[in-house]
Amino acid sequence: MADGDSEQKKNVRPAVGRATIPVEAGCVNLPGTLQGAGPVLTVSLRYRLELLAQRVADFYFMLVPRRRPSAQALLACKLVSHRGEHDNRKLRENTLAAFQAAADTGVWGIEFDVCWSHDLEPFVIHDATTGRVFGTNLAVAEVSAAQLRRDIPEIPTLEEVVTEFGGKLHMMIELKRDRLGQDNLKAARLAEILDGLAPVRDYHFLALQPDLFSPVEFAGGPACLLVAELQAGDFSHEVIDRDYGGLCGHYLLLNDRMFRRHHARGQQLGTGFVTSRYCLYRELNRGTDWIFTNHASKLVAIRERLLGRR
Repeated sequence: MADGDSEQKKNVRPAVGRATIPVEAGCVNLPGTLQGAGPVLTVSLRYRLELLAQRVADFYFMLVPRRRPSAQALLACKLVSHRGEHDNRKLRENTLAAFQAAADTGVWGIEFDVCWSHDLEPFVIHDATTGRVFGTNLAVAEVSAAQLRRDIPEIPTLEEVVTEFGGKLHMMIELKRDRLGQDNLKAARLAEILDGLAPVRDYHFLALQPDLFSPVEFAGGPACLLVAELQAGDFSHEVIDRDYGGLCGHYLLLNDRMFRRHHARGQQLGTGFVTSRYCLYRELNRGTDWIFTNHASKLVAIRERLLGRR
C-alpha cells in the first residue's frame, strides 16, 4: 500500500470522546493502527508497528497456560474468519474463494470490508486501492463498477457475497471511509442488497468511527458495532450512549470491566485477532461473544477436539 502524499495537507477528523484523530490525506485506516499517538504516521509504518505489537502479544499469550473453557463456552463459541481464509498468495483475502474456504472450516461468520466504486456499487475489498492484494493498482472510488469487474474480476461485489453466503454465515461488514458522499444512495443500495436478511441475526456493520454508520441507519443501532483502535475507553462509552449493538477491538484493549459493563446492558463484544490455543481459552473464559481470527481452521480444529468431535 502506498504511503500518503507527503505534500498533501493533514486533515483532522473529529473522534468520539476527548480525543481527535489526525488523518493524513490519502491514507487508509487499518484496524488497530496507531492513529492519535503523536505525529501522523504513514500507513506503511503504522502497519509495521501494528504487526510487531500484535506478534509480541500473540507470542506472550501463546505461552501462558489458561484454564480449559467449559463445554458450554465451547459450544457458544462464535469464530469469525477475518477476510476469509487467505494467505494472499494462493488464496487472496476478501474473495469468494477465501470465504468459501472459511465456510468449509465450520466457522460461524466471516468479516469483510466494503468500498464503493465511483458509480456507487459496493465492492468487498479492504484497501482504497487494489495494488497490495491484486497487483494491478486502481483506486476503487475513482473507477466504475464495470471497469473494476473487467480489470480485476476476482474482487467480488457485496451483492455476490450476500447471494452466496447470506443466511449461511454471519456477515460482519466493515464500512470504509471515502469521499464520495451520497449516503442516501448508498443506504438505498445496501438495503436492496440485504433485503430478505435480518440485521443482528444475519449481519452486523462495523466501523472505526460513528459517522460511518450514516448509510446503514435502516438496520438500527443494535446492528452497529464500533471498532476501537487505541481509544477503547472512549468508544466503550460511545457504544453505550448511542445504544449500539456492541464493541470490537484487539483482545488487549477490551478489559474485564468493559465486559461487565456492556454485558449488563445486553451489548456484545468481539476481539481479534486470536491466533493460539491459550489465547482462545482466555477469550472464551471471559465471555467474548465474537472471536475474530486469521487462523479460523486452526481454532475450529481446537474447539472440535475439546468437544470430542474430532
